[in-house]
Amino acid sequence: MLRKTKIILEMIKFEHTVFALPFAFLGALLGSWSILGTWPAWMDLLWITVAMVGARSAAMSLNRVIDARIDKENPRTAGRAIPAGLLSIAETMLFIIVSFAVLIFAAFQLNMLAVYLLPAAVFFLVFYSYTKRFTWACHVFLGCTIGLAPLGGWVGAAGSLNWEAFVLFTAVALWTAGFDVIYATQDAEYDREVNLHSIPSRFGIAPALTFARMFHLVSFASMTALVFITPLSWLFGAGVLIVGAIMVYEHTLVKPHDLSKVNVAFFTMNGIISITMLTFAIGDLWM
Repeated sequence: MLRKTKIILEMIKFEHTVFALPFAFLGALLGSWSILGTWPAWMDLLWITVAMVGARSAAMSLNRVIDARIDKENPRTAGRAIPAGLLSIAETMLFIIVSFAVLIFAAFQLNMLAVYLLPAAVFFLVFYSYTKRFTWACHVFLGCTIGLAPLGGWVGAAGSLNWEAFVLFTAVALWTAGFDVIYATQDAEYDREVNLHSIPSRFGIAPALTFARMFHLVSFASMTALVFITPLSWLFGAGVLIVGAIMVYEHTLVKPHDLSKVNVAFFTMNGIISITMLTFAIGDLWM
């Protein structure tokens, strides 16, 4: 059981929860301060965390099941747990069912709006894995799925939604879409061969990196807007400037004819960005 658990955690890249969870907390902070005028309750933060773990575990595992055949045929992904025979489809499906159950249970511990919005969340968690089969805009669908993290945090802590929440959603969605385009440059040639859709496979690597820069530019603008439309102020704005500098540096790491640093740009830089945003928001509201 311990061995299987380790394999599952490796399969779903559990450590990458650092990308979305800080934004769920940021949504909780802003929702609570914007609507209730106070810090979110500790129990709400606990159940938001449980919901996030359940949602991400279910989505990543389902993605591995849906893409099992593709992963087996792609040399870069053939070593993943399911194509390598380390986990069966049945074992993974059981984990998916448990993960969705955890998500649903956590939503019921928060508020009824969180429960009412569950079908939309589950739809995106399932649907995004299929989008690369028919549209090069699959990166935007993934971004919208990750963008549900701050919306979920906002709803979980405040029990309601307002338009400012969707500015935060836009920032996270396009930040995600941008770094997913960068990551997808590794598979551009393979995707063309097997008729999978992505911006790099459709337009080429150099134009794809331009797409990523545009996504990140709009994301940065949305982050900046939060300073003027939420209780956040100059300290968070300083954090946004740091995040902008990290984004610029991220794009210097990846060049059309040199993709050797894609993993550094994808994993390290984006983990730093999400934690930076949350840290500066806490500091700003604390002051």
